[in-house]
Amino acid sequence: MPTERFDVPLPDGTRLAGERRPAAGAPTVVLLHAGVADRRAWSAVIGLLDGDHLDLIASDRRGYGDTPRATGGFTHLDDLVAVLDAAGAERAVVVGNSMGGALALDLALTRPDRVSSVLLVGGAVSGMTDEGEAVEWAPDEATGPILSALERAEQANDVDEQVRLELHLWLDGPTAPEGRVGGAARELAAAMNRRVLEAGTVGSDGDAGLDTWHRLGEIAAPVLATWGSLDLPPDLPFYGITADRLANAEARVLDGVAHLPSLERPQLVADLIREAVARA
Repeated sequence: MPTERFDVPLPDGTRLAGERRPAAGAPTVVLLHAGVADRRAWSAVIGLLDGDHLDLIASDRRGYGDTPRATGGFTHLDDLVAVLDAAGAERAVVVGNSMGGALALDLALTRPDRVSSVLLVGGAVSGMTDEGEAVEWAPDEATGPILSALERAEQANDVDEQVRLELHLWLDGPTAPEGRVGGAARELAAAMNRRVLEAGTVGSDGDAGLDTWHRLGEIAAPVLATWGSLDLPPDLPFYGITADRLANAEARVLDGVAHLPSLERPQLVADLIREAVARA
């Protein structure tokens, strides 16, 4: 079944661009993209869930994909609640990749009545810090040079080089050879990342200012916390800490994938979504 356009008008006149594959009476699943992507990151996954009785929704946050950037006076959290309201969904299974994971946890913390379960895929956490932790975040010998080169490319405003480096960092994984993931997945990752860069989107735009990191134990919803074995090595311990601190979570390492598994192994992510729905 093809998706249909699902744009959500917001009080300030902005419209969040989105798509939906509706199914009457079915569980609602909201798909939240990473900060280097947009809703198209879920397209292959949605296609693989065509035979499942699920109401699937994917939207571009402000500054991503087809939704214009805004610099103040909003939070992505409020926008997410607006998406649920527009869909007529009292509760939803919330799936979040990277920054989308942080947004999913923020919703589960502040509006537990709207969340039936959470699937984290390399999920960030609002307020995450290594201060006071047993492990320190420090670039390893693979990640450090890529981050340094990326900083130089940003200073030079070299978008092509930024895209190349971002793909190595997030799609391939810094410890894997550049170009490990190719074909249509790489082309789509490049197109999405380029759009973010050209829009001038800043990751802190729309931050709700929550310290979810130190309140993870308050989240009661069932959480399937997953991350790729090829993700950034300094991030890996923090995914584990996140899962440990959540009150009702299962942790799982996804072998052989990096930070954007919906692009390189959509079948794997489709199966994880089925698990998250079953947990709800």
